[in-house]
Amino acid sequence: MKAVPCAIALGSNLGDSQHILRAALVALHNPPTVDLVAQSSVYQTVPIGPAQPDILNACALIHTTLSPQHLLNWLLQIEQDFGRVRRQRWGPRTLDLDLIFYGQTCLTEPNLHIPHPRLRERAFVLVPLAEIAPGWIDPVSGQSVQHLCDALDLAGVKRLSTILHQP
Repeated sequence: MKAVPCAIALGSNLGDSQHILRAALVALHNPPTVDLVAQSSVYQTVPIGPAQPDILNACALIHTTLSPQHLLNWLLQIEQDFGRVRRQRWGPRTLDLDLIFYGQTCLTEPNLHIPHPRLRERAFVLVPLAEIAPGWIDPVSGQSVQHLCDALDLAGVKRLSTILHQP
């Protein structure tokens, strides 16, 4: 199978979030099935949902030979390895890994929606993604990531640092 480019959003607001994001990027690089090809800077963002600490967010681009479902299962396993416990929707988390794009695939399954259904309204995803893939075309809207990002209110998104991990 030919490797497919994918975009992954990373987030953390429990524990040493900088360290967790750095270690998660190391975990994402898993040859021969997954190659980490790019990563964004880290951004501090205001959380959605219940009262909780600000979230550190980043995005990564990977190439993978895993199917969408296998990739999702692998991302969920990495979250568990980092102590992710799902207690409440949009609650605090040690690590959140979201599959944003899987090539130009559009897919709706009970536990998997590609592209991510709320990506167009989330500055905390689009700002870091625009840093590393501004020209990626959203297959649903037909618009570039940069165009989607430019249409949002970016208040509450603050760039903190650059590269976390060298692949």
